[in-house]
Amino acid sequence: MQCINNFFIRFFSRKIGDDEFGNEYFQNKSGKRFVVYKGIAEPSKVPMEWHSWLHYYSKFLPTNVGKFSWQKIHFPNLTGTKHAYSPKNSSVKKTDSEYEAWKPE
Repeated sequence: MQCINNFFIRFFSRKIGDDEFGNEYFQNKSGKRFVVYKGIAEPSKVPMEWHSWLHYYSKFLPTNVGKFSWQKIHFPNLTGTKHAYSPKNSSVKKTDSEYEAWKPE
């Protein structure tokens, strides 16, 4: 389904730009705005500037806007992936191999 959507977006819409993650942004003739994600479709990969453009908060393209010195670099949400932050003394531990699940008789 995603392949079909990507085809129609690319065929019937005009490409507006790209972001640093490789996501592509499009707009069709009626003014609807789309994003085609590079890799896994993860909405947290959309930077703040492009998010505001996608949701019509800003009519200016993010490629024309400079970054301020106080702005941080955007990182996608890594929760639930193997790259998620986990401190050394975390209470979440791997299960022991000795553990056996209870089975009712």
